[in-house]
Amino acid sequence: MRLTIEAALTVAVKPMSNVSVDVLPNEGCIDVFLMVRRKKTTIFLDAKETTLVIELKKMIAGILKVSTEDQRLYYNKELMDDSHYLSDYNLNASTAKAQCPAEVHLTLRDVKTGKFEAIEITPLSTPPELPDVMKSAETGGNNSQHVSSDSQNA
Repeated sequence: MRLTIEAALTVAVKPMSNVSVDVLPNEGCIDVFLMVRRKKTTIFLDAKETTLVIELKKMIAGILKVSTEDQRLYYNKELMDDSHYLSDYNLNASTAKAQCPAEVHLTLRDVKTGKFEAIEITPLSTPPELPDVMKSAETGGNNSQHVSSDSQNA
């Protein structure tokens, strides 16, 4: 019996019993790469353009162990509706690439008050400045020895 890689993966992976995801046919679907951010937490996910927002929330629920009802997702400061597709928010292969994922913000419901928190994103840190010896001549560093023309003529 000869199995394709896809069939072998289907056989090897046990489905999660408490998570059901409805997916449209994947023919022609393109991956969308997302960076889901909340406070100091960043989650990188990839999905299809035809993925529903509720399915995205289910992925997050599996990671953070927070129910979908206690999550809100925002893209470009707009609350994302559970019944809409990612493509409805212009999340596609040209706006959400692997090397530059689209940023989606996550807020959670406060258990005590029952209200959703405000969007709070801790800025990503910036790397320290390069030492002078590592800078190229284009950036103003002095990484090459300079020999004067007088010493070459002697």
